Amino acid sequence: MKNIRNFCIIAHIDHGKSTLADRLLQVTRTITEREFKEQLLDNMDLERERGITIKSHAIQMDFEVEGEHYVLNLIDTPGHVDFSYEVSRSIAACEGALLIVDASQGIEAQTISNLYLALEHDLVIIPVLNKMDLPGAMPEEVAEQIVDLIGCDPDEIIPASGKTGFGVDAIMKAIIERVPPPKGDPQAPLQALIFDSIYNPFRGVVAYFRIFNGAISKGDQVKFMNTGHEYDADEVGVLKLNQLPKKTIYAGDVGYIISGIKDAREVKVGDTITHIKRPTPKAVKGFENVKPMVFAGIYPVDTDDYEDLRAAMEKLQLNDASLTFEPESSAALGFGFRCGFLGMLHMEIVQERLEREFEMTVINTVPNVSYKAYTKKGEFILVNNPSDLPDVTDLDYVEEPFISAQIITKADFVGAVMSLCLDKRGVVKNQVYLTTNRVELTFELPLSEIVFDFYDRLKTISRGYASLDYFPTGYKASNLVKLDILLNGEQVDALSALIHRENAYELGKKICEKLRQLIPRQQFDIAIQAGIGSKIIARETVKALRKDVTAKCYGGDITRKRKLLEKQKKGKKRMRQVGNVEIPQQAFMAVLKLNE
Repeated sequence: MKNIRNFCIIAHIDHGKSTLADRLLQVTRTITEREFKEQLLDNMDLERERGITIKSHAIQMDFEVEGEHYVLNLIDTPGHVDFSYEVSRSIAACEGALLIVDASQGIEAQTISNLYLALEHDLVIIPVLNKMDLPGAMPEEVAEQIVDLIGCDPDEIIPASGKTGFGVDAIMKAIIERVPPPKGDPQAPLQALIFDSIYNPFRGVVAYFRIFNGAISKGDQVKFMNTGHEYDADEVGVLKLNQLPKKTIYAGDVGYIISGIKDAREVKVGDTITHIKRPTPKAVKGFENVKPMVFAGIYPVDTDDYEDLRAAMEKLQLNDASLTFEPESSAALGFGFRCGFLGMLHMEIVQERLEREFEMTVINTVPNVSYKAYTKKGEFILVNNPSDLPDVTDLDYVEEPFISAQIITKADFVGAVMSLCLDKRGVVKNQVYLTTNRVELTFELPLSEIVFDFYDRLKTISRGYASLDYFPTGYKASNLVKLDILLNGEQVDALSALIHRENAYELGKKICEKLRQLIPRQQFDIAIQAGIGSKIIARETVKALRKDVTAKCYGGDITRKRKLLEKQKKGKKRMRQVGNVEIPQQAFMAVLKLNE
């Protein structure tokens, strides 16, 4: 055990984490030149295109120093705020962390939040100043920021470049010298933490774990403590570039287990594995069920594709257990699913994977968060869909989720960031100058306000310099109302939204105006209305296409013209009763992009 090192990499998006991991794999000769490709650990096309890690990975490297053989387990972590729970479990499986900071951009919000997670788990932090080869690098300034943040000695910061390979040897040396070997008793009952899982279509779910105490062998009977399920260990092994089966894995090691599990929901990240016959008295702490934060309806464009969409969602859930879905139907869109996502990025990725991997074209409804509604009888209802909200006469009050948001930006943009957050019903909690030119702002905001376009607008007003990180703080009572959109008096349930009363009029007016531009004209007037309960707060009309029925009347008595106009009027009235208004797909998408 004294020659094992378990470490992870903490970094903000685009600070060079995957590139540096590539260099570590090359230095330790874990991969041959023939196998090598950029962003090796990111094996999804989407990850490569966007330059982000979506699914965390783990790989074992062998390294020799002065004739001594070391085993290094790199547990890669996703960088985006949506996947913070996965990051926390990966960190819990390590003893050390490489803190990578871009020398040209400095410390960002997410780096700080993941760093705090690592410090909570008492990890040894090795600061690395990456991208030193860039002409815009500011090593002295950024090194000062790191010293202020973690209180280390300036000499401990390792300058490096993932692109050129500069400083990688120093990083390897630091990992072996500074990261402590794992503690644990190989003779104690088995206690292993699941930090990730993947789905193999031939062998079922493969769970990745780190053993804290005890050992696990092929053929052992094991139990997952939080779910209570029991399995046989058909195969155990360690994670090289491909899985390498072993007979037994001991305390301190990182490995995988295959036990023929076909349902990804049975394997939960953060669960503890132990033996059935000799169980450990306590599970590894920190387990929680992943809770979706954002809900949206996903419907097939063609209603005949409903069963194909269900099959696609089930296959996707095998790879991504944090995706939840249940069937729902909408009068406007037919049959579809109400899906729960970890955040907007997760939602985008799921939609894109449905289109790419399963060739499904889908319509997303307006995303919303989960609310708590309390009726006058004292009953509690969890509202994931605006149509679930009880009638106004029965409703007592509604609570919505709030978050604490950390935004780090340049001092020049503080005013613009503050006005954006105040527009979104935010409250300023704290303001700290990290350096003379960098400010950390803390806000309390309703989660529903940041669901749409908050991140994009934040990047726009700060010219890309602001970074955001957030965590939920609980529910608070708010003055929320259900905004309904009606077409010719018929409610369009797919466009309903739960919003704050102050914003209802403005949003209702905007949606009506947008729909008026997008709904094609018919032979009759179409009334587009926004209402709260029975009260109409905004209205627009799509004017009818008019046919000049009096064109053939030349001269003669006015009553002839009047007769023709009356006949036309009757026809239009009948048409309005039987005429059906089709909402084009872009109208649903446009409602999401109202602020553009």
